[in-house]
Amino acid sequence: MTFALTLKLLISTLLLPPGNGLALLCVAGLYRRRRWAFGLAVAATLLSIAQCLPVVAHALIATLENQSAAIAPDAPSPPAGAIVVLGSGLATDAAEYGGDTSTERTLVRARYGATLARRYALPVLVTGGRPINAGRSEAEVMADILDAEFGVKVRWREDEAMDTAGNAAGSARLLKAAGIDRILLVTHAFHMPRARLRFEQAGLEVVPAPTAFFSHPDDDWLLGDFLPQPKALQMSYYALHEWLGMAWIALTH
Repeated sequence: MTFALTLKLLISTLLLPPGNGLALLCVAGLYRRRRWAFGLAVAATLLSIAQCLPVVAHALIATLENQSAAIAPDAPSPPAGAIVVLGSGLATDAAEYGGDTSTERTLVRARYGATLARRYALPVLVTGGRPINAGRSEAEVMADILDAEFGVKVRWREDEAMDTAGNAAGSARLLKAAGIDRILLVTHAFHMPRARLRFEQAGLEVVPAPTAFFSHPDDDWLLGDFLPQPKALQMSYYALHEWLGMAWIALTH
């Protein structure tokens, strides 16, 4: 792992849940004799609890998911030349598959990409490099799954990118060489705002094709939505990770 990736991992761990609350608690413990330490500990505890509440997590992730609507199943074919499916990690050395396979997030995106490919008869590009300790790239694994399990042939594989910016740059290079500059972009709904921004920065016109919406569709809340849950913590992590990523883009461009 490069120094830049290591630094990025450390910073994100401190700023995102559950690391943000734990880091503040550690600071409060180290300076427990100071007057402000108790207040910091209380704030850290409240922050940690809030990030575990479904009602908070849904509100956070809705700020991202509300930026792009789902494509209706009966909608006419959008004006696009290709479908781009973003990878989202691999399960390495999966014993039951005899090697690397997709994570749940990658599979969800691949499935929706296959649905759109059959619906609109558009060619498909998959993008994702080879993670550390993996034997194959995300693009290669997705291409095999799309072919063997969904009956969709992949035309292009971008198999070097290790982040969304790289996905966009590599995909744009392949598609522009084929004369394509407008795409249907498939990724999770919460990831779409940042992904769309990166692909537009790479020079492609983007028609959002979000999938896997997590935010609460209505105000029909249940008691469990106000109690801490591990899934809510993960949802809060996703939302804050995306906002942190977009803040970084704003600061560096």
